[in-house]
Amino acid sequence: MRVVLGVAGGIAAYKAVLLLRLLREQGHAVRVVPTRASLEFVGRATWEALSGEPVTTDVFEDVDQVAHVAIGKTADLVVVAPATADLLARAAAGRADDLLTATLLVARCPVLLAPAMHTEMWEHPATVANVATLRSRGVHVLDPASGRLTGADTGPGRLPEPEEIAAAATGLVAPARAADLAGTHVVVSAGGTREPLDPVRFLGNRSSGRQGVALARAAAERGARVTLVAANVTHDVLARVGAGVTVVPVETGDELRAAVRAAAAEADVVVMAAAVADYRPASVADAKLKKTGDAPVVALVETTDILRELVTDPPRAGQTVVGFAAETGDAEGSVLEHARAKAVRKGADLLVVNPVGGGRGFGTTTNDVTVLDRAGDVVATAAGTKDEVAHVVWDAVLTRRHL
Repeated sequence: MRVVLGVAGGIAAYKAVLLLRLLREQGHAVRVVPTRASLEFVGRATWEALSGEPVTTDVFEDVDQVAHVAIGKTADLVVVAPATADLLARAAAGRADDLLTATLLVARCPVLLAPAMHTEMWEHPATVANVATLRSRGVHVLDPASGRLTGADTGPGRLPEPEEIAAAATGLVAPARAADLAGTHVVVSAGGTREPLDPVRFLGNRSSGRQGVALARAAAERGARVTLVAANVTHDVLARVGAGVTVVPVETGDELRAAVRAAAAEADVVVMAAAVADYRPASVADAKLKKTGDAPVVALVETTDILRELVTDPPRAGQTVVGFAAETGDAEGSVLEHARAKAVRKGADLLVVNPVGGGRGFGTTTNDVTVLDRAGDVVATAAGTKDEVAHVVWDAVLTRRHL
């Protein structure tokens, strides 16, 4: 595929280098079209070395090749990352005062813009209007992530991770998936539960909910009616779930259990991708606990094993139940050995196991999973973006349901 990677002049331009590498590793030919300002952040030599193609910024360069028309006309996909507030304004106005904006005017292929800017810029009425204008014309504009910005500032405006941008962009030109989940109601849990200790503190875990959101999104793309029970999933992650998914927000394990069982009463498939606490404090203080000079002793009690309960007491007959197991491995066994034992013990139709820790699994945009059946036998493996992993999981679910 012929991809044009536009790069506007923001500090997040350094992430576009990683995006370029990802696209090249996927086998795509990539022509980088930076704005002149962006070269203050990442130089021309970097783009040319990594893309293997010449880099120009002005409509008066390569005049004999009519580059300001040819680049856009021959593209299969255009991605701009970062798309600054200035770039969004110029694109919405139909400007063509550099090679990138001229390319955007000429392109008739899918166009994806990944904004990055300070929160105040993103929320300004002018930017809001420009984004609405671009979307009304069929341009795909991602919502920015929320997090650390330049300096000490934090908030919405952070460029999404390169893996997320690549998945969203290539998904625009991927062959349409068959609606093989049409007529199916699926319930997916996502995120990590929080068990309160007092009004301020809680016991929790590192799950971001990205894999659960990817599963919900993939199921909707394949025609399913989807209910997503989201435990403490942040807005920027939930923003990726897409249209047509009913989101039920929860906080604790008990709340998640109740929401899942209520939704599952009419569901054909239940996927427990959420990281549910195994223990909760035996009691919750009414007021914030103060330091006393002595280390407090917190009594814990086991929480309900929701996955096991769904297997032994299903809300609806004939359901397919899928569990997730995040494992680290230890002196007693490997990740897969622990997962096989859990698959047999839990009894779910499928168990998706993923190694976590050391930068893998929680909080990342990629995953590496093995899908086991209830006997602990491997039925599928997947590695890649969480969107790609989600489709492999649904393939395995469909295979299981058709047995």
